Amino acid sequence: MKTQEMIAVQAAPVHGKWMKSLWVEMRPQHWVKNFFVLLPLLFSQNLFAAVPVAQALGAFALFCCVSSSIYLLNDIMDCEHDRQHPQKCHRPLAAGELSVMVALGAMTALLLFALLAGVVLNRTFALILFCYWVINFLYSTWLKHQVILDVFALASGFVLRVVGGGVAIQVEISHWLLLCTTLLALFLGFGKRRHELGLLREQAGTHRQVLEEYNPRFLDMMIGIVTASTVMSYALYTVSEETVQRFHTRDLMLTLPFVLYGIFRYLYLIYHKDQGGDPTQNLLTDGPMAINLCLWALTAGVILYR
Repeated sequence: MKTQEMIAVQAAPVHGKWMKSLWVEMRPQHWVKNFFVLLPLLFSQNLFAAVPVAQALGAFALFCCVSSSIYLLNDIMDCEHDRQHPQKCHRPLAAGELSVMVALGAMTALLLFALLAGVVLNRTFALILFCYWVINFLYSTWLKHQVILDVFALASGFVLRVVGGGVAIQVEISHWLLLCTTLLALFLGFGKRRHELGLLREQAGTHRQVLEEYNPRFLDMMIGIVTASTVMSYALYTVSEETVQRFHTRDLMLTLPFVLYGIFRYLYLIYHKDQGGDPTQNLLTDGPMAINLCLWALTAGVILYR
């Protein structure tokens, strides 16, 4: 009887609010993550060139489509587990406000549109979009249950965004940019797992099986390693001879304090405020974090384009 009721909730026709519920499931607030696509545009000093800007914005929009397709896939597959989560239970699919069939249709349409438009923009870029979707599909079906590999899979998404942004505007991507992006993404990933472990406590393994393989001490060690590595890599990037020769300035080191503050602020949110499970939400709702990011972008922009 219980199973029949659950099926009825999932298959129930949705009236009036289905478009709003679908929009919520697409998680447009998470599109902030896709700004990583624009980093090659900034650091290639093409921010005021019309064609590269148009190409980069197109790549950003297509990554938004693919990422929303992935969010829909994840929520379809995790619907039962999300109902047991204190926060995710309010998502339309978990709450029974959106049917699975509508979500499946939207997921497929978003993916096909992004791939077809990606081919028009750049065939290699379309391949990167496809790889991004495949990795996330593997994450949803298998990798999210594999300790450590689950965080690496999450981090790969940020790296592919940067690579896709470089391919879209046809510029060479600095290995420093890839290194810093990888380490920052790992930092965010382990921080997310640390927050989930603290939030769910005894029910952690029930919601996400892989959390049984983590413990606070291990995650704290991982966070410590990637934190130090991220800061050191960025600091070395700002003073490296390659960077100085490319931009004809050593002033990029002036952006280091903003990177330090951003990382320390995120650690503060995780360990003192019991936040950090959703970096996007922290960025949108935490004033100091948002202001710091804007100041970093402004300072870097002035140094690179003055």
